[in-house]
Parts: sequence; structure tokens; C-alpha cells
Amino acid sequence: MLCIKNGLIHDAVNREAYKGDILVENGKISAIGRDISVTEGTEIIDAEGLQVYPGFVEAHCHLGLDNYACGFEGDDYNEMTDIICPQLHGCDGIYPQDPTLKMAAEGGVTCVATGPGSANVLGGTFVAIKTVGKRVDKMIVKDPIAMKCAFGENPKRCYCDKSCSCRMDIASKLRETLKRARDYMERKEMAGEDISKRPVYDPKLEALIPVLKKEIPLKAHAHRADDIFSAIRVAKECDVRLTLEHVTDGSLIAEELAEENYPVAVGPTFGHATKLELINKSFETPGILAKAGCQVSIITDSPVIPQQYLALCAGFAVQSGMDEFDALKAITINPARHIGVDNRVGSLEVGKDADIVIADGSPLISTTRIVKVLIDGNII
Repeated sequence: MLCIKNGLIHDAVNREAYKGDILVENGKISAIGRDISVTEGTEIIDAEGLQVYPGFVEAHCHLGLDNYACGFEGDDYNEMTDIICPQLHGCDGIYPQDPTLKMAAEGGVTCVATGPGSANVLGGTFVAIKTVGKRVDKMIVKDPIAMKCAFGENPKRCYCDKSCSCRMDIASKLRETLKRARDYMERKEMAGEDISKRPVYDPKLEALIPVLKKEIPLKAHAHRADDIFSAIRVAKECDVRLTLEHVTDGSLIAEELAEENYPVAVGPTFGHATKLELINKSFETPGILAKAGCQVSIITDSPVIPQQYLALCAGFAVQSGMDEFDALKAITINPARHIGVDNRVGSLEVGKDADIVIADGSPLISTTRIVKVLIDGNII
């Protein structure tokens, strides 16, 4: 048992922070309040003069799949031989011993959605993991959480001399595969227990059944406005759930995105516009989308931006006009909702995992020092 005493609590639920205690039992938050009494032997963390936050959550990255200082050998986040590979599982490529996971945890990032890159129209499933552990199976919060798909420059560039060279073909390939998967699913269901009537097993189509049953969404890599709307169009045509990733042109279409009401994850924003579809990237975008009424997450797309700087990206958004509470939510409860794990992480509430960051100021400011990080109630 552990109790954090007298900290200024920013729970990502209430706009105003409040002073109080947090009691942790068996890796969960069991109580939040003032002057919580504890039993003898309870470990006490004195947070007087310190600020207490939920562990930060990343809605979209490739942490553990694109390893630190490893070159080609450490690159496990894109399968470059097949533009349609939904059967791949992100968890099969994660290397828990990669130093970037420890860096992320020490930076207060306690839970991430990680998985395949954007080389392929369909790249495989994302998984939500904690950022500490020796074995990925024991780090998983939820698997799968989404099916990665990609629009725009990346599939075009990676397959222009093989099988795809224009945006029309990207959308066509996605539609075709989803419709083939629905036919496969319906035939399989109609066959019931009669094996002789079942369609021949197809791992690609099988992998898309959870998408068609709306158990997980498509996770659509889309920077440019037309790609964003193409993702929405295909999702509606095929009757599947959708989250929008990167959304670089979001400020140009904020009202339309608010009307559509799909979760948006914005970033990575720090650095050069390294390709044409990034020309409108700006730290103003998250604030503009939040003010329009969108559910906004801020992302690093690690390793594009090192994972430990997630909170600083939110700080840059605040400097560019985003409301500070909206920015906090964009790295805590909103990404937790975006990836479907808000029942466990993303806010400081009774019953949730004890993923907690204690700092000597706002983590959105570069001079702030993170004093302690807890994951599942353990000081890491």
C-alpha cells in the first residue's frame, strides 16, 4: 500500500486542481481525498509543494518497434513487401529492452498505443502497452486496439514501382479489401458449424473481422485534408469505426471535423515539414480543433519526436493558443479514450491504474522536473 500525501492534484477530469491525497492498493487508485488515514506500514510519498498528474498517454507511436541506435536491424514497424497486410500484430514487433521505453517512462509517459507504420494501405494492428516491463505479454493493456491503414504520400512512395502510385488506388485497395472481408465474414457465419461450407481460411480477411464487427476502429494515417475526407468516406461506405491520425490540415477543416465527431490525434508537429503533405503543420492546430469541439490528442509519433517529450509538445500547443486544460487532456484522458483504454488510464480516479506523475511544476514547461513516476502503483 502507498499513499501520496498533500499534492496538488490535476486529475484530468476537473478543470481546477485541488490539494489532496491519493491512496494506492494493489496497483489501483483506491481513494482520493483530504487527510486520508492509512494503516501502519503504508509507504508515504510526501508531495507537499509538488503537482500530481495522471501518467501521460500517447495515442499513436511506434515505440519499441523502431529501436534506438539500431539502424535496419532495429526497424520492425513496416513490412515493405506487401501493401495489404492486416494480419500483422504490432505486439509481435515490440522490443521491451529498447532504451526508448525507459526514456518514455522517465518522461512520465506510462501508456502508449504502438504498432505498424504507414508504408502500407493496411499495416496490421496496434496494441496499448505500459512503458515498463521485460516481456511484452505482461505489458499489454489492450490488444488489439485498432487496425492501421494509411492514405497519402507514404503508400504512394513505398509502392510506386510495385503496385500503387496514386491516391485513387489507395482508397480503392482499402475498399476492395474491406468488402472482400465482409463477404468472407458473412460466408463464414452462414456456414456455421459446417466446415465443408466455410470459405478457405484467409489470414488477411480474418484479421479484418473485428473491424467489420466494430470491435476495433480503423486507425487512419492522414495528413492532408483530402486524405482525411477519403478516410471518412471509406469508413462510412464500409460501415466501420474510425480514428484520424496526424490530421496536419486539421486547422483548415476544423468545423467539418467537429461535425463528423471522429477522434483526432494531432502530430508530430515539432521539426521540419519533410514532405509536401506536412506543409501546414503547426502547433496551433490542436487548439483550433479543440475549440471547434473535437476530441483532440497530441502525439509524438515516436520516434519522429522522442517519446519523453510528449508533455512538451502539449506545452508548445499552449504557447500557440491552446487552453491549458485542453492540452492536459490531450496527453491524458483524450488519448486514453482514443485508443479505448480510458477505463484503466488517462485520469486520476478511483478504480483506475495507479499510473501517476509527480512533478515540481507543470510538465508542459521545459524547466519542470519530474520527481517520481508510478506505473501500476510501482515507483519506476
